[in-house]
Amino acid sequence: MDLSTSRRTDMCGELTAADVGRTVSVCGWVDRRREHGEHLAFIDLRDHTGIVQCVVDGSHDLRGEYVARLTGAVRLRPADTANADLATGAVEIEVHEIEILAEAEPPPFPLDERTDVDETIRLRHRYVDLRKERMQRNLRTRAAVNSALRRGMESQGFVEVETPMLIASTPEGARDFVVPSRKEPGSFYALPQSPQLFKQLCMVGGIDRYYQIARCLRDEDLRADRQFEFMQLDCEASFVGQEDVFEFVSHAVAEATEAVTGTRPVDFPRITWLDAQERYGSDKPDVRFAMELVELTPVFDATEARVFQAPCVKGIRMEGGVDALSRNQIDGLVDTCKRWGAKGLAWMKVVDGDGGPALDAGVAKFLSAGESSAVIAALDAVPGDMVFLVADERPVVRHVLGLLRLELGRPPVNEGGLHFLWVVDFPLFEALGDGGRPVPAHHPFTMPHPDDVDLLEQGGDALLEVRSQAYDLVCNGWELGSGSIRIHRPDIQSRIFELLGIGEEEARAKFGFLLDAFRFGAPPHGGFAFGTDRLTALLVGESNIREVIAFPKTQSGADPLTNAPSPIDAAHLEELGLRILPPAT
Repeated sequence: MDLSTSRRTDMCGELTAADVGRTVSVCGWVDRRREHGEHLAFIDLRDHTGIVQCVVDGSHDLRGEYVARLTGAVRLRPADTANADLATGAVEIEVHEIEILAEAEPPPFPLDERTDVDETIRLRHRYVDLRKERMQRNLRTRAAVNSALRRGMESQGFVEVETPMLIASTPEGARDFVVPSRKEPGSFYALPQSPQLFKQLCMVGGIDRYYQIARCLRDEDLRADRQFEFMQLDCEASFVGQEDVFEFVSHAVAEATEAVTGTRPVDFPRITWLDAQERYGSDKPDVRFAMELVELTPVFDATEARVFQAPCVKGIRMEGGVDALSRNQIDGLVDTCKRWGAKGLAWMKVVDGDGGPALDAGVAKFLSAGESSAVIAALDAVPGDMVFLVADERPVVRHVLGLLRLELGRPPVNEGGLHFLWVVDFPLFEALGDGGRPVPAHHPFTMPHPDDVDLLEQGGDALLEVRSQAYDLVCNGWELGSGSIRIHRPDIQSRIFELLGIGEEEARAKFGFLLDAFRFGAPPHGGFAFGTDRLTALLVGESNIREVIAFPKTQSGADPLTNAPSPIDAAHLEELGLRILPPAT
């Protein structure tokens, strides 16, 4: 690609031995200055493509981060000064013309990747931080991901449609960000948590296949993989089933992955939600390493050890754990598991016994010989391993051991490659709440599994057996996104509303415009949305999505660059018809 302009002929990082003898002009920032005698200096000039060494008259006042245009002849470096680690390391520019385009104060922190800098300082001066090679790579990779996703969707007949940013507040999984209306004091818009209802309206409108790289906003606590505002690939299609959606999304993800890594993933295996919970203790399992949860409840059916007299007992094996963990570390794991909700953590070492592997230390003395042998066999344990067991209610056991598994064995974010996985057959309801009413696990427009529709009429505990046609795509233990086949049949939608205690009046207040649209002919449809921030972070090996966002918020939700959030003046409040209450005492 030709990036030359009226000011430059070449990019700094693209000059090679093939350019020797050419007169070139390069523009960029002074990365480093090295004096070489009284009248000679070496300037490393940097732009987003890399660095080139320039030889200049030492009398010129070129300082770090000055913006300059240097013109001169490309020549080979002396053999003993060539830098094989630098793309331009074989050449240098003998400069005969210098134009300082902008002077600069010393930067607030070094721009090398070796110096750790406080995140707040980085974000306060993000315009400087963006000059780093890491950030340049991440943001350009993000652009490549978006471009590949668009190609992947459009090649399958999807049409990009922009949906509104100022909408009515709708009940979704997090709190809305709201915007006061100046025209109608006391009324508010909401910023969209997702384009969910609008994309379904596109299906009613005959768009057939919709997609959008959409900005979404949710007022929720921030984590490494979560920001107030984020981007997602959002799609919806008519006359489809789950298999069709899997194919659409897998193709787009494969396009993006290949665009960045050069390798196209072809395997998108599947696992049911229940199997993922039982084997990995998570609905977003990291399958790059073993250490699966093993069912041990039958081993302790008749146990006399009170610690294992529980509805569920599961265990995991840490290969080589005897040498890897100190007693202090083990005690720390016990405390951590208690914080996660367990009553405790049973641990034992596997040692050489008289007749083969045996359990020692920890709670081993409370087990019968048969129980010890059965635990060793079930976990496939060998001397030198550590085994960890949790006994409690089944959801607690799965949750705690799932977190412990990650604590003990999870590799860095993209070590071992990218392992995409579809998680299917989520429960339609996650619990029974007040009055025995079910609590939806997804939004109330999710179609039940066709084999489980009859269970909706039974009510009670039978509702917790109903599977939904909802699905997630996970990768390396990260949930990339989720979707579902939507309810388009009025009888099923009415039954779901009835079970949730949503009367006709409430349904119209919350979802009236969607229900009205469905009266005019809604095709069977389904869709999906996944976070492009998360996918990009995985592709570049970042553990925090802030590193692939140009101007993110801190963990507390603040923006040190613009000092947002900040108060607004009294005149603006009055115009909006708002009053700030004094802090609660």
